[in-house]
Amino acid sequence: LSHRMLETIAMQRGCFFVSALLIGLPVAAGTTEVNELRQELEQMRRDYETRIQALERRLIAAENEAKLAASKSEAAQREVQQVVAEAETPAPAASGSQSSDGNAFNPAISLVLTGSLAAYSNGEPGPLSGFPDAGSEARPEGLSLDESELTLSSNVDDWFYGQATIAMHQDGDDTAFDLEEAYLDTLSLPQGFGLRFGRFYSGIGYLNSFHPHAWDFSDAPLAYEAFLGGQYGDDGLRLSWLAPTDLLMEFALETYRGDRYPGGGNGDWDLGSLQTASLRLGGDLGLSSSWQMGLSGLWANPDSRSAGGHGHDHRDHEEEGDTDLVFSGDSRLALLDLVWKWAPGGDFSRRYLQLQGEYFYRDEDGDYLFEDTGDQAFAYRGDQRGFYLQGVYQFRPRWRLGLRYDRLWADNRLRPAPGNLELAEDSGLLSEHDPYRWSAMLDYNHSEFRRLRLQYEYDRRVPKQNQVWMLQYIMSLGAHGAHRY
Repeated sequence: LSHRMLETIAMQRGCFFVSALLIGLPVAAGTTEVNELRQELEQMRRDYETRIQALERRLIAAENEAKLAASKSEAAQREVQQVVAEAETPAPAASGSQSSDGNAFNPAISLVLTGSLAAYSNGEPGPLSGFPDAGSEARPEGLSLDESELTLSSNVDDWFYGQATIAMHQDGDDTAFDLEEAYLDTLSLPQGFGLRFGRFYSGIGYLNSFHPHAWDFSDAPLAYEAFLGGQYGDDGLRLSWLAPTDLLMEFALETYRGDRYPGGGNGDWDLGSLQTASLRLGGDLGLSSSWQMGLSGLWANPDSRSAGGHGHDHRDHEEEGDTDLVFSGDSRLALLDLVWKWAPGGDFSRRYLQLQGEYFYRDEDGDYLFEDTGDQAFAYRGDQRGFYLQGVYQFRPRWRLGLRYDRLWADNRLRPAPGNLELAEDSGLLSEHDPYRWSAMLDYNHSEFRRLRLQYEYDRRVPKQNQVWMLQYIMSLGAHGAHRY
């Protein structure tokens, strides 16, 4: 109620009194009747006064309650701001001792358990025809532990965020433990700049920076195996800049030690022996769709990179006393990636469709050498291309279907040193077969912490076909941050 409403009621009350008197007086025949009318009018006046006073009291009470609620809200806001300020300010530690604050070291901890049951129609797959062996290993047949991860992450303070991931996987008959990532991110650099240093997965391409449990298929595309050894990560430094625009625009430069494929040999330190550069763009298309596009480049200078597992290129000559081969030279890789996502009204919980693809082009130039003597076995020039295209459709809550196609091409030219013609021909780098593969998957996500996946592959990485069936489980325990777009 407002004061204007009370004034209106009072005016209506006065008009009613006057009208009653004008109508009633001519009708009254005697003094007794007039007195009765006056008493009734007086009673009505008292009743109206009582009601108006009650309404005024209610109005005053409502105003007081509103003022009290506003004061409480302001006090609560001040309290929240104080708590946030205290949380962002690190507690000082006593000299010569650790801080007594129980939350001073409280990282988020997550454990992702992954395993699979695999069956091959023609045995475990070997190296890709026509491509240098990157040393990646196929999933063993039967029941095995896939790459499971233990991750710890937390803000160090208002300047740095840290994360470490320890990976566990099957290595023959043993279980291997690797420090997959251990890096720090800056939190307070100005003007949209960011810095990451330590060991981490490179941001080139689209899929490379995702951990395997976040992949839509049980294994990486063939192009990742051929050009990045499955997934490229190393010790390095990353500088990024996010432009202050409505359209997503991010630039990044990375430099790495270069120990891992396609690098190798830990070349001389010259801001690292492997560098990358990338540009990423993205935005929304209405309420239901969004897109992202990336362009990346990688430059490496392998120094005695292992020729890995093209077994026959060494075993055929070991009986003659020859040793393993290594590669030294230049490696240049360009990547183009594109992702499009759709969900009705932007709600990804019920239905959505995601299409993604990446195209790779690599140019390598150098020499294959005998590892023990350093003598040239043959000169090598490789022009290689590859791509994959995949789509994943969630047709109802918790259920997804996926289809992927991979293909690779290689145009390698070898110039053997005198007496090494047979070695060049047996290297596995000369092949008329272009590897390709079809993959289909169906997975069920009972919750965001559990995924069961059935996958089938028609694999032609070598001329002989191989049909692969895989049943995979992915279970997440503990806190786990959201994955990027």
